[in-house]
Order: sequence, then C-alpha cells, then structure tokens
Amino acid sequence: MKLFDVYSLYDIEPVSGKGNYVYTADGTEYLDLYGGHAVISVGHAHPHYVEAVAQQVAKLGFYSNSVENSLQVRFAEMLGKASGYEDYSLFLCNSGAEANENAIKLASFHSGKRRVLAFGKAFHGRTSGAVAATDNPKIIAPFNRTENVEFVPLNDIEAVEAKLATNEFCAVLIEGIQGVAGIHCPTDDFLQQLREVTTKYGVSLILDEIQSGYGRTGDFFAHQHAGIRPDIITSAKGIANGFPMGAVLIAPHFEATKGMLGTTFGGNHLACAAAIAVLEIFEQEHLVNNAREVGEYLLAELRKIPQLKEVRGRGLMIGMEIEGSASEMRLQLLKKYHIFTGGAGATTVRLLPALTVTRKEADKFLVALKELLN
Repeated sequence: MKLFDVYSLYDIEPVSGKGNYVYTADGTEYLDLYGGHAVISVGHAHPHYVEAVAQQVAKLGFYSNSVENSLQVRFAEMLGKASGYEDYSLFLCNSGAEANENAIKLASFHSGKRRVLAFGKAFHGRTSGAVAATDNPKIIAPFNRTENVEFVPLNDIEAVEAKLATNEFCAVLIEGIQGVAGIHCPTDDFLQQLREVTTKYGVSLILDEIQSGYGRTGDFFAHQHAGIRPDIITSAKGIANGFPMGAVLIAPHFEATKGMLGTTFGGNHLACAAAIAVLEIFEQEHLVNNAREVGEYLLAELRKIPQLKEVRGRGLMIGMEIEGSASEMRLQLLKKYHIFTGGAGATTVRLLPALTVTRKEADKFLVALKELLN
C-alpha cells in the first residue's frame, strides 16, 4: 500500500525536536518558526509535557465517555480560569474541524434555523459542515456544496446586517484572525459591531480560534483584544502540543441534552493529561505574555524592512507579504538557513512559532530574512 498522494512535501524528515528546534537523522538542526501549523505551543519535547504524557499512558491511555473522567473536569476548570470563561461549559473533541462542526450544530439546535453566515477567504476545516463554510471551491466536493452557508466580505458590517435581517441564520462564524487566507485581521470595531448585530437578531456568534487562539496573539483568544464575548468559541491546534484535541466553549444560555453532541475519542485520558500539562507550562513560564512581547518585537522589526510589501498579524501569528514567490522564499529559508516557516497563498510567508520562542531566535530569523531579501 502507498500513501494517498495529497501533500506537497519537503525532502526533509525531522526525527526529533527540542524546544524550538527540530533535527534530522544526521543531526542537522532547524529552527522551527511554524510549529506544524501552529500546533506546537510549548516547544518540542518539553520535559514537563513528556513526563505528564508518559505517566498517563502508563496508567490509562483511553476509556470512552461512558464513565467519569476527572481529568476532563480538571482541564475544564484550568481552561476556564486561563481564558476568562469560567462560566462557560466545555465540550471536548478531536480537531478544529470537528469543533466547528459541533459549534454549528449547537447553534442550529438552539435556534431551530439552518443557515450560517461566514466570510470571504475563510477557512474552517475539511469536514462536511466546516468545509462548506470555507471559502475555497477547490477543496469543496459537490456533496459538500450547500445553500445553508453564505459569505460576505470581512469587516463589512452592513453586508452582515443585511443578511441577518432576513431572519434565516442560526450563526455567524468568523476566525479570530484569518490564518490560511494570509493573516487577515477583523478590526476590533468590526468585532464589536458584529457582537451587537448578532445579539440584535438573536444569532449565535461563533469565534473560530483554532489557529488564532490559545495565547498566540498575546491574549488567550484573539477576539479578547476587542473586548467581546462570543456565544461559542472553538479551539484546537495548540491545546495539547501535538496530541489531537479540539474544544468547544459554550455560553451559559445553551441547554445541554443527553446525546445532543458526542464523540468516541474526544477528551480521552491521554489528551487531557497532555492539555493539562500545556496549561501548567503556560502558567509557569508566562507564555501568553511571552507571545505578546516577542510577537510585538518581531512585528516591529519586520515592518522596518522596506522590501516587505505588508506585515500583518498579532503576537506570534504573523503574515509577511512579499514580492515574488512565497514558496521560493520559504524553500530558501529552509535550505540555506535551516528555518521552517509557513505559507498562505502565492505571496505570503506565515510565522506561527511556539509560544516559547525567544527574542534571540527571532533575531536569528530576522538576520536570515534580511540577507535573503538583499
């Protein structure tokens, strides 16, 4: 059997990692400023994380959600405290796409309506409902195309209100920062207006914080910069530092009924042990503050580079618009300077390092980038 050939691969295989570096079998070191699509939040092979996962798998790696699991309760309490959403409820699943599926389903159950409003260039995942709310026809199969989703331009509140006034929508779904689109930020004013208009029409506001959340922007969730509280928040990526996990944070006015949502693997013992360890490291090492400080430094320094057409983002979620091919620049950074970065479209280079990244490591990247651009 061969692998289904759907990924474009670099001819590099990391076999180990430590901190913000990964290593190939021959010991070649690479600075990781992408974290496997923003998944690595506390660095590779963090000792506390490794110990927590090892201890848990030696005791009990998995049992289903038909029994009590005190690790879920502990994680929910820690997440509520860390995020400022202690009065919300938590549903645990396996991925960001699954989190978005359950968020949409919950909003539809709550209102009895079926339509979702999303935004141009949005990316919400590749499962059935999530991909229908993703603005990329190339990855939407005929089966997934539906009239239940409409798109309006980002930051256009008049377009939003015109749709919601039809009284057909159960939810508005928006990313805290559009990641796959190339790091495009909804303005704080727009998010505040969006909260007002969704409340006005009784529509659930769902914040997709799968890439932009979990401390990456210097607040726990990106939408918190705007001072709003959504009805539902979805999260994944950095929750468990590489162990598959997703989460839905649910406002108190949603009523749970038995069997409404469900999952086999979601919130399993090993996932919860990993997620608890991540939040413990966040607190011990002040990683959300570090994301803010190093991110602000990186953004300020990048904006001084005249060859960059535009620099977008917040904290450690950064997009650099360049002249020419972003994929070629990323390849040069990888081959010549041994630095992993990410892409988003033809001309955007994306940075999504672990929240443990240091100013010294940021400087190493800045030196390489300037040399390459010159």
